[in-house]
Amino acid sequence: MNSMKTSTTGKSTDILQSIVEHKRREVAQAKANIPAGDFELFPGFGRPVNSLRQALLAEGSTGIIAEFKRRSPSKGTINDLAAIREVTRGYVAAGAAGLSVLTDERFFGGTEADFHEARTGNTAAPLLRKEFIIDEYQLLEAKAWGADVVLLIAACLPPAELAELARLARSLGLEVLLEVHSREELDRCFGPDITLVGVNNRNLKTFGVSLDTSLQLAEHIPAQAVKISESGLSDPAALTTLRAAGYQGFLIGENFMKTPDPAAALRSFLAGQG
Repeated sequence: MNSMKTSTTGKSTDILQSIVEHKRREVAQAKANIPAGDFELFPGFGRPVNSLRQALLAEGSTGIIAEFKRRSPSKGTINDLAAIREVTRGYVAAGAAGLSVLTDERFFGGTEADFHEARTGNTAAPLLRKEFIIDEYQLLEAKAWGADVVLLIAACLPPAELAELARLARSLGLEVLLEVHSREELDRCFGPDITLVGVNNRNLKTFGVSLDTSLQLAEHIPAQAVKISESGLSDPAALTTLRAAGYQGFLIGENFMKTPDPAAALRSFLAGQG
C-alpha cells in the first residue's frame, strides 16, 4: 500500500486510477467464474426494489444513508471488528433511511458476503451497493445480490459509458446514484436515468474534504434528482446547512464506523441535531 501514501508535496498518487485498474482485472475473473446469464437464475434477481428515493423524500425521514465500511485507502482500518448484520440492523432501528455497503475487498475490505448479510438482515431497507462499477456485469451482480441502488462515479467513466450503464441499471429496476465531485462532472454525466445525485465532498485524488463542494453544486443539480451529500459529515449541524441548500440525503459511514457501536453513534448524531 506504499503507493497509496500522500507525498511530501501534498499530492497523492491517483488512488482512483489504481482502483479502476484493479477492478477491471477483478471483473474479468468474475466473468470467468459466473457467466452473466446465470444471474437471472438468482433468487434476488426478481425481488421488488425498495426505493431509496422515496425513503429520503418521505415525511419525517432522517435522510441518512448509513454506511458499513471496514477500511479505506486514506484512513486504513476503520473498524475490523463490527458484525455487519448487527450494525446494519442497528442503523435501521436507529432511524437510517437507507443503507450502504462496500463490496470492494482490495481497497475497502468489503465482500459479497457482507452484502448478503446486510440484505438478508434488512429486507425492507433500501440498500446501496457501494462499488466502483465499470462494467454492466457488475449491475447484473448487484441485481442478483438484491441491491436496490447502484453507484456510478463520474470520475471513473466516460460520459457515454456512464449513460449506458445508467440505462441498463434502470431497465433492471435499480435506482442510480450518480457521484460527482465538480460542476464539470455533473454537467457531462447527468442524464434521464439518474435517480439521485451524490456530491462527494472528498477529493478522490488528494482525499481532502470540504463541505463547500456540496454547497457550491447544490443549485446546479437538476430538480428531478434527489440531492445527497457524501463524506466528511461529522457535525450534526452540517445537515441543517445542507438541508437549507436543498439536500435530502446524507451518506455517512466513517463517522459512525470509527466507534465501537456504530448504531449508537447514529442515534447520538441524530440527537445532536436538536
